[in-house]
Amino acid sequence: MVADVLKALGVSAEEVSRGDLIVRSPIDGAELGRVKSDSPDGEVDLKVGWSVIAFKEWREVPAPRRGELVRLFGEELRANKEALGRLVTLEAGKILQEGLGEVQEMIDICDFAVGLSRQLYGLTIASERPGHRMMETWHPLGPVGVISAFNFPVAVWAWNAALALVCGDSVIWKPSEKTPLTALATQKLFERAAVKFGNAPKGLSQVIQGGRVIGEQLAANPHVPLISATGSTRMGKALAPVVAARLGRSLLELGGNNAMIVAPSADLKLAERAITFAAVGTAGQRCTTLRRLFVHESVHEKLVARLKTVYGAIKIGNPLETGTLVGPLIDKAAFDGMQNALSQAKAQGGKVTGGARALEAQYPNAHYVQPAIVEMPTQSEVMRHETFAPILYVLPYSNFDEALRLQNGVVQGLSSCIFTRDMQEAERFVAAAGSDCGIANVNIGPSGAEIGGAFGGEKETGGGRESGSDSWKAYMRRQTATVNYSNALPLAQGIKFDTE
Repeated sequence: MVADVLKALGVSAEEVSRGDLIVRSPIDGAELGRVKSDSPDGEVDLKVGWSVIAFKEWREVPAPRRGELVRLFGEELRANKEALGRLVTLEAGKILQEGLGEVQEMIDICDFAVGLSRQLYGLTIASERPGHRMMETWHPLGPVGVISAFNFPVAVWAWNAALALVCGDSVIWKPSEKTPLTALATQKLFERAAVKFGNAPKGLSQVIQGGRVIGEQLAANPHVPLISATGSTRMGKALAPVVAARLGRSLLELGGNNAMIVAPSADLKLAERAITFAAVGTAGQRCTTLRRLFVHESVHEKLVARLKTVYGAIKIGNPLETGTLVGPLIDKAAFDGMQNALSQAKAQGGKVTGGARALEAQYPNAHYVQPAIVEMPTQSEVMRHETFAPILYVLPYSNFDEALRLQNGVVQGLSSCIFTRDMQEAERFVAAAGSDCGIANVNIGPSGAEIGGAFGGEKETGGGRESGSDSWKAYMRRQTATVNYSNALPLAQGIKFDTE
């Protein structure tokens, strides 16, 4: 199956059969291919050099014309949505609907970026000096390094690349070593679009393959002014000093330990649906996965009972099969991490429902699990730590201030939500003294963000923003220019400096 999908996407058998990087499907542990890693001894720097040359040519192309290349790429994605979505499922393990949805995100961001290519606006600023015009303008920044994670193997790159390309930048992509095939396929689709475009510079978009060493080398290269990295907080803390040491820019999308508050007035049926998708979707391996649930004591018992019933009916299995809602964890390390967290939760007073390995006899080389509900007495240490697995910690609360304190009582600050019909609670939640997260939703879960809004978070989530609003400015450099069209040379601040 994978050979046919790769062929349809333009990836030759030779490209995925002779490499040192073995790619296995989380669905059944079967080998999908072998990809050649880039050598840290010169190969990464060589590709960066090509990217610099491509950038110098691409920055001279008018932005609307740059948008045309992104439009053509979006058309390639439309034509190959089924194949690329299926490859995402095969390589990352998310259910097919989510694989297709991820490709749709790529299409959406291409549409967004095409429109943006005619709106890279600056400002005209009133000058205090007569006969002068002052402007704030934005120029292309340079090669942009994108380091992506396994759980969204193509969409995160697209969020960055589509904007970077219309802004006049070249792009170098270091995908997760767990999902290199989707990166190869995406690059092939981009190359098809570049051929149709006609005169895109060579090296405008490149992929470098490998593990941590390759990522560190990209981050350390002084010719890459911006590194956009998505992954764990641990990864971000290791990468940020490397970029900062050369005074480069970082756009970090790191951990999320997201919470939902269910108020007494909440529509429980609505909350139940939102909780289920947000907590078990992608087998709990989203940065926006719901991990902490704070339920008012008046509805706590009722809601938890309903959730246990729903969890018991969830279909776990092959993510390519119709009706499956929860596919496998990415690998054994993820499974071990989940089991360790559940053991800690029990030791800290938690009552665990679910969480056991599933389908082991059918898939001995894969790691399927039953999503877990953990009723906790307090927000203990294990709750404050993000475990990338389908674990939902549940805790009752008695008043809104307590719930808000619990919601904000972690080092991560990505996404948050409240289910309430109380206008005062809703408004307090999204006010300055409310949720401290980059995303705050009312009567909608914490996951499933749209590309129209800026995506990112605060605290140890890294502070970065991708897509939406003015996030394009991250991929450009700001310049203030003043033009003197008079015959005099007045100085700012009224300074007198007479040399005659």
